[in-house]
Amino acid sequence: MTETSLPPLLLVGCGKMGGAMLAGWLERGLAEAVVVEPHAAAAAAFAGRVTVVASPAEIPAGFRPAAVVLAIKPQEAAATLPAFAHLAGPDTVFVSIMAGRNVAGMRALLGPAAAVIRAMPNTPAAVRQGFTVACPGPGVTAGQKALADTLLASVGEVAWVEDEAMIDPVTAVSGGGPAYVFLLAEVMEAAAIEQGLPPDLARRMARATVAGSGALLAASPEDSAQLRKNVTSPKGTTERALAVLMQPEAWPALMSKAIAAATDRSRELGG
Repeated sequence: MTETSLPPLLLVGCGKMGGAMLAGWLERGLAEAVVVEPHAAAAAAFAGRVTVVASPAEIPAGFRPAAVVLAIKPQEAAATLPAFAHLAGPDTVFVSIMAGRNVAGMRALLGPAAAVIRAMPNTPAAVRQGFTVACPGPGVTAGQKALADTLLASVGEVAWVEDEAMIDPVTAVSGGGPAYVFLLAEVMEAAAIEQGLPPDLARRMARATVAGSGALLAASPEDSAQLRKNVTSPKGTTERALAVLMQPEAWPALMSKAIAAATDRSRELGG
């Protein structure tokens, strides 16, 4: 594998996340890929660039992918994964981005020979600004980990952990995090309208403020608490607003409860 090419890949599921990753791989130099996607419209954007089939039975004979990326809903794992068990072996690594599904549960469906990496990306991968945390399962080689790192890095930043239990809070924080940020933009827009601003201006202002603040956070060496303080003049308007948001029963406590609830749900989906 060179810096400009990727070995043959099999993508199972081409929804928003699977499609975002596939687009990144094609930009990286992916020459051969098969996509298993029963809904033709989901993979329509990649027509002519990859082979799209509706079921595992239609995968071309002799196709041997270096990686199988599992990008289906976690609830579909039990019915879907056994059809790919024959690919398990030293030459193929399975990379799962299914929320909650643990390595042991996936190996039970794929067979003990399966080398499985559990990863959790997030939707900013669609604009190559994703963040993925991954954990290698038993038997994953250094070469397979390196390949997975290349695949995941094509859509953003990658971090690795050795303790799989960390993936559940990762799922809650970075996996679901974009939804929390989008909710912030949504409620800011609604509040601006309540204060008399025109809807179009409220929308533009809320979106630009959230996006711009994220860009500043990414570019600044200061931590988020200090950046917050930089905006907060003593006895000013922002201080008055934060006094409401940071009450003991308000935003910090609710965010903590939300992350805990999402972490618990990730654990429930395991197996």
